[in-house]
Formats: sequence, structure tokens, C-alpha cells
Amino acid sequence: MLLARGLDPAPIVEHIVELAREQRASVREVSRSELDATARTEAPQGVVALADPLPESDLIDLVEEPGAGAAGRAPFLLVLDGITDPGNFGAVLRTAECAGVTGIVLRSHRSARITPTVAKAAAGAVEHLPFAVVGGIPAALRTLSSRDVWTVGLDAAGPRPLHELDLSGEAVALVLGSEGKGLSRLVAQRCDVLASIPLRGTLGSLNVSAAAAVACFEIARRR
Repeated sequence: MLLARGLDPAPIVEHIVELAREQRASVREVSRSELDATARTEAPQGVVALADPLPESDLIDLVEEPGAGAAGRAPFLLVLDGITDPGNFGAVLRTAECAGVTGIVLRSHRSARITPTVAKAAAGAVEHLPFAVVGGIPAALRTLSSRDVWTVGLDAAGPRPLHELDLSGEAVALVLGSEGKGLSRLVAQRCDVLASIPLRGTLGSLNVSAAAAVACFEIARRR
């Protein structure tokens, strides 16, 4: 762990240092410029922890591993079809963890990955969510369907309101599209059902992180 030299005394910093020493992690004081360069985020707050890369899971493991479903429930996966903004991605991950999502599926190209900015926006969620990185979302959806996972694509033009779906006992994968285009055509075709969030205002869509929050907690409520 790196600690900026000359930080003003603060209880939270003392607590972080204490936790690091309890875990036998080394604590090293460095110049502010060195810490800022290591953090690679805007306005780092004087402490940086260095960690091993997050492990990746196989897609099948997200469905079949013992305990894949929280508290013995059927798996609840979140499939992300090309979210590229780190802030949105981190916010979606934070929401997913709080709503009880049991695994995240990402595509390997043209998609945000776990970076310091994403980890900060996710507020710790990246430490609790297993990730599977796949070459293509359509093929991943086919695999999930073959394992009796119901794939639900969130689409503003979806013919069925999300709150009308019966999701109480299903293994389910919620599929979210990119910020601009939403679900790609092939991904939409591979979903078992396309569902929408009913809107009552003038605007025609929600930000993807807001849509994720509404949809994830609606599924959590129904389960």
C-alpha cells in the first residue's frame, strides 16, 4: 500500500493503515507525485492499494458452480453488451452487487474493462462479483439458454414491461446494451424475451446505469 507523504492526520487514514498492517501488507510512504501517477485516477485521496488482477471465471461456472446463486437461489446474471463508459460501468457493477447479481458477463472487445476508475465507481463491488469475459455475447446467450437460463434483454422498444415478467424461480440473465445503440441486433434476436421499463415522461430512454438499477431491483423484488 502506498501512502502520500505529509497527509494531514485523519481517522479514516489511520484505520486503513491499521487494516493493512493487520493483513501484513506493506505500507510505504511516497511523494504525492508518485502516488498520483500510480493511482491514474482524478483526485486520488492519498492512499493507494496495489492488488493482484481480478480472476476471470468461465461462463459455465457462473451457472453451475455450487453457491452460484446467492442463498441457494437460481443464478442471476448480468450480461453487458458493450458498455464503454467507465463511470457507467462502475455504477452498474455497484448496483448489481447490491441487488444480488451472482455473476457478470462481459465481451472481450469494445467494452469497458476493470480499471482504477471503474473500481472506484463500483465502490468495492468488483471484489464480490465473479466475471466471465466472452468473445461474443450472442454465443454466450446461446450457451446460457442451453443451460436453462432465461435471457431477458432490456430494450426501450421491448414489447413486454419488465414488471409483468414472472421471474420468481428462474435462473435469469439480464442483458443490457451500450450507452448509445442499446442492444445489438443479433444480441436482441438471441434473447428469450425483450422487456422494457415503462416511461411516463417526454424523454425516450434512461441512462444505462439508471436502467440497470431499476431492472436489477425489479428482478430482485420478483425473486
